[in-house]
Formats: sequence, structure tokens, C-alpha cells
Amino acid sequence: MAPVLKQIIYLRGGMNKKSTYILLFFLFFPFLLKAQLSQFKDSIIQISGITMTADSLRAVPAVSILVRGQHRGTISNSQGVFSIVAFKGDTLTFSAVGFKRKDFKIPMNLPGNNYSMIQLLVDDTTYLPVTIIKPYPTREEFEKAFVSSDIPDDEYELARKNTEEARMRALSRYIPPDAREATNMYMNKQAQSLYYAGQQAPQNILNPLAWAQFIQAWKRGDFKNKNNNNYSYGF
Repeated sequence: MAPVLKQIIYLRGGMNKKSTYILLFFLFFPFLLKAQLSQFKDSIIQISGITMTADSLRAVPAVSILVRGQHRGTISNSQGVFSIVAFKGDTLTFSAVGFKRKDFKIPMNLPGNNYSMIQLLVDDTTYLPVTIIKPYPTREEFEKAFVSSDIPDDEYELARKNTEEARMRALSRYIPPDAREATNMYMNKQAQSLYYAGQQAPQNILNPLAWAQFIQAWKRGDFKNKNNNNYSYGF
């Protein structure tokens, strides 16, 4: 370095002041550029970490990490892991739905270009005022609407109506039998025809037991009850 300065002093005698400054700039520019690049490289840092809850240390996914004032950032993944490149001295803002916003200022004296951290987030509880919803302006209108409202039947009531005896009897008159019922009816008729095969079938009009059942039913008043008009007494 000393020979270079001596040469500059020697050349300065035949040059003006402006030329001397230009010569000094070109001589020291590489050293200045190298120092600035080294300083710029040392100021860049990669922040890697995980976002977790402060009370249960549970990973918080989808947390927005923004660099304040630079309109850039990243989002933590489903395990809460994130990674972002910033400058030493920048401020990172952590925000997520249901948690309070948290700021982290990157220290200037961090060694190296990598830094790992665990950012804890606190739940943000919002208490809303009590809201009472009234569908009717007055109590009288509510009582009138409540009395006149048609409440639909529940499953128990629907099952009871579907299995009602009168309903089943009415449906049996118009609904044709299924395959199983038709087969049973056919088999019963076949068995009855084979039972009296080769002989005359008995007539219940001459059966004393059938007459006894008829007289007992007459005394009980079964023929006056409309619900029992389908009963048969052997005739």
C-alpha cells in the first residue's frame, strides 16, 4: 500500500486536483465495493421456526408471517413450520385467526445467516354483548302464533299412525298381496282342496258348533259394533 501512495504523490505533481480525486476513486473503489458486499451479505438472515400456542404448545397452522414495511412474507404449514429470508433489524409480524398479533424484531447482533425460533401465540378471546332475538313484538302475538302453529309429527307419532289397526285394515282392501302372501294363499287353497279330495266338503250351515258361535256373538252384540263387521263365524 505504501508504494501505491508514493506513486500517487509522485504523479500528483504533474496532475491537477480533480484528476487526483478520480484516480483515488478508481483505486479504492474495489475495496469499498467488497466491504459493502460483505456488509450486505452479513445483514441477510434466514429465519426458520414453528408457531405454537402459548398454553398447550400445540402447533398453529396457516399463520401469516409478514416483514413490516416490505409487503412480503410467508405462511406456516399444517405443522406450524415456516421459513423466511429477511434483514437483521427487520420486524416480523405473526398473525392468525383467533390469536393475538405478535411482533418479533430481528436483533442486529445475530451471528451467522441462519436463526431458528419458536414463536408462541396467545388466544384472542372476544366477548360479544348479549343479544335477545324476539320474532314477535308482543307476548300476545307470540301466544297467538304458538297456539295456531302446526307442529309436525315426530318419528314416534308417524310410526303409530302407520301401524294403526284401522289404517292397516283399510290398506289391506286396496293393496294387492305381495309374492309371499299370494304363495301362502295358494298353498292353503291347495291343501284344503287335497284335504277333501274324493268326498263332499262339509257345509257349515249344518254345523252345530258354528251355530253356537253365531248365537254367542249375537248375545254379545258383535254385529252392532262396526269394527267387528269383518269377523267370520264359520258361515
